Amino acid sequence: MLREFAVAADLGTPLPVVAPVLSAKAGKLLRMAEAEGGGAAVIGDLERLPFAAESLDLAVSLLALQGVNDLPGALVQIKRALRPDGLFMGCLLGGRSLQELRQALLEAESETTGGVSPRVAPFADLRDLGSLLQRAGFALPVVDSEVVTVRYGDVFGLLRDLRAMGWANALLARRKALLRRETLLRAAALYAERFADPDGRLPATFEFVWVSGWAPHESQQKPLRPGSAKARLADALGVPEIKAGEKPGEG
Repeated sequence: MLREFAVAADLGTPLPVVAPVLSAKAGKLLRMAEAEGGGAAVIGDLERLPFAAESLDLAVSLLALQGVNDLPGALVQIKRALRPDGLFMGCLLGGRSLQELRQALLEAESETTGGVSPRVAPFADLRDLGSLLQRAGFALPVVDSEVVTVRYGDVFGLLRDLRAMGWANALLARRKALLRRETLLRAAALYAERFADPDGRLPATFEFVWVSGWAPHESQQKPLRPGSAKARLADALGVPEIKAGEKPGEG
């Protein structure tokens, strides 16, 4: 993107990775974190943004928004903080993330305890995020998905990485007791039985969903009014026009 932004904000990205990318694009870059440390200029909550209305030209958030309680509300606040024609770009985990672990834990807990507890947080579905951006008031929304598969020697390596990244189970509805040893071992066995690659290594799926949207402005592209077209698609393609209700070759 050739455009430059006067004031940009990094909203809750866990590591200071945004500044090196945006330093040439933003006149002023503010990094907001939810806890002190790491050189953040602003301490705030993604669900209670500490920015005035129409104070930002660019807002970026990487791998933070999947952890909020109220994603639609957070998007509304981001849009409110943007000046007209301001841009929001974000990345968050999508619905296919950790699907193997989720299935193995649910089945193992059902077998060993007779009930289930949510062990993997629900992530927003790709199809829903475009609608959420529109509901929040963003114009020209774009949603794209990238799936990354990480392979492990065993499920315990995956669990260690998730804990090290701060992605332990934070759901209020989870069972408060520790996961039983037999449940964990059964989950490890199911994971290997169902999902192991031919070489025995275990895949873990992470779906990264990239989203963007603009604060509305009169200069932005707008869809044409229905019925205002001055050319026919059939003419452009060089094929006969088929009217509603007709079959090819009729009419």
